[in-house]
Amino acid sequence: MQLQAPDMRAFRGIYVWKNLSSLNPNPVITCKSPNYPPFPRKFCSTLNITTTDETAATSWTTSTSPNTSTVQATYDPTSGRLVTKREPSNKKEEPDPGVENSGNTSSIDQGSRIYGDIIGSSSVGRSIRKKGKSRSFYVCEDCGYSDGQWWGTCKQCEKVGTMKRFSEGAQRKVSGFEASENALRSWLPQHVSASAPIKLSDVNSQINELSWRISLPGQFGAEVERVLGGGLVPGSLVLVGGDPGVGKSTLLLQIAALISEGNDTEDSARVIYVSGEESVEQIGNRADRLRIVTEDLFLYSSTDIEDILKQAQVFSPRALVIDSIQTVYLREATGNAGSHVQVKECTSALLRFAKKTNIPILLTGHVTKDGEIAGPRVLEHIVDVVLYMEGEKYSSHRLLRSVKNRFGSTDELGVFQMSQSGLEGVSNPSDMFLSEHHSDSDYLAGLAISVMMDGSRAFVIEIQALCVAGSSVPRHVNGVPGSRADMIISVIVKQAGLKLQENGIFLNVVSGVHLTETAGDLAIAAAICSSFLEFPIPSGIAFIAEIGLGGELRTVPQLEKRINTLAKLGYKKCIVPKSAEKNLSEMHSEGMEILGCNNLKEMIHTVFRRG
Repeated sequence: MQLQAPDMRAFRGIYVWKNLSSLNPNPVITCKSPNYPPFPRKFCSTLNITTTDETAATSWTTSTSPNTSTVQATYDPTSGRLVTKREPSNKKEEPDPGVENSGNTSSIDQGSRIYGDIIGSSSVGRSIRKKGKSRSFYVCEDCGYSDGQWWGTCKQCEKVGTMKRFSEGAQRKVSGFEASENALRSWLPQHVSASAPIKLSDVNSQINELSWRISLPGQFGAEVERVLGGGLVPGSLVLVGGDPGVGKSTLLLQIAALISEGNDTEDSARVIYVSGEESVEQIGNRADRLRIVTEDLFLYSSTDIEDILKQAQVFSPRALVIDSIQTVYLREATGNAGSHVQVKECTSALLRFAKKTNIPILLTGHVTKDGEIAGPRVLEHIVDVVLYMEGEKYSSHRLLRSVKNRFGSTDELGVFQMSQSGLEGVSNPSDMFLSEHHSDSDYLAGLAISVMMDGSRAFVIEIQALCVAGSSVPRHVNGVPGSRADMIISVIVKQAGLKLQENGIFLNVVSGVHLTETAGDLAIAAAICSSFLEFPIPSGIAFIAEIGLGGELRTVPQLEKRINTLAKLGYKKCIVPKSAEKNLSEMHSEGMEILGCNNLKEMIHTVFRRG
């Protein structure tokens, strides 16, 4: 058997006592000190200590008296201390009032004698077994990677400055899966966990694609279904994020109303709308403003996850809405509501509930200044669908974009318009990105039309440009990336020969749209040239092309779909790269004239000429 260092020191001390006893059978150590009790003690080689009742003695001597008691020191491995036990020689002896007595044997816990130390304070033992100390860890806000030590760069996503510190108490915390299991144990069948694996063919045969998803009727529901991939999937966990005041709560309240109302082919079902930020009266006031009169929509105000799940067990709803995930908490988990631990555990509990009960759950999440959902992105990894709602503060238009979707495409986009009666679906999104046109007007100089793709949808947008000679502001761009605008202006100066150096240039995209793709390069250049030359662009003409550094025009993806969108809105001409003109020859039969140009100079000579 291998001994540890403290065990070796203990046996070494016993060996020294045995050597002393071999030299002198009864060695005596005499010491005088006012701190020791006023009765003599005798230390023997067998670690037996004798005491007498003489109170006048002030030192340890070798004398003994008839009324003596033996005190034996032993090591207690459970506490790590030397414990002395006194056994009186006379069983009728009265116990020492200064020592605890348990039967005929009294034990004295020598707090100053710690195993492994010669003399130590009694507080040392307590400090070794200190409990309740909090544990700190660092979590990446971008990818959710956690580490026990702070690093300047995340080891997983390699981003700088994203590791944030979180504290967690040492008390035991219950995970979200365990807490939700406890809440569901009384309601769900006990043999659920004992189910065997099922064949893929058997699973597909049980699912009817036409009636499996929960449909949302109307124009508003059609826009939501487009983003979700065809409807709401039973048992899914959907997270909706967006800036404060963009309309997240209004969106979920209208979705809950549509699910509870049902349609002609489905019966109405109960839907529970839970809010941790508003009272029931406040939610009812908003529902009245939205003209929601369904009888199967139930409102509830709570922040306790277990309480919410119990209410859901009683009502057995068709869908559950929680607004928001940062306001609810799990009693078994540590931290305050909205912390990293609480958000993660609450989402895990809701995920467990949704998968076992087949009830879809819709959540709202707060966002940071950067537009991302508050807290580490581990929340986005847990849920099935992540939707972001976008919109300018002073604009009535709202865009619902899918960032993550396990049941559909992430390229879809829903377009809504905020009105007094709530969000309304927009049937023709291109109309809201276009201003009123007045043909043959002088102030139309600097306006150009292009088509942008967002996912699978094409939007006709209008780009405005203004060139002011001798302006103190050299350049101002809104809706177009600044680096892209600088490149296009430089290409116009170099390749087209326009003297724009002494002009202040202002660029703007109508309705606050952000143009992130290169298909609008030619429209930006056309708008700048129109304003600089003070030549209005003829009505009914659009521009779709990318501009290279040499001034050449390059083709862009889905060009045919963009031109079809223009044809539906009544546009007659479209400027495209010369290389794509042959592939679009069939467009001439539909009333759309395709004009191919090789470079920027050829586009200027084609559009800006008299007669």
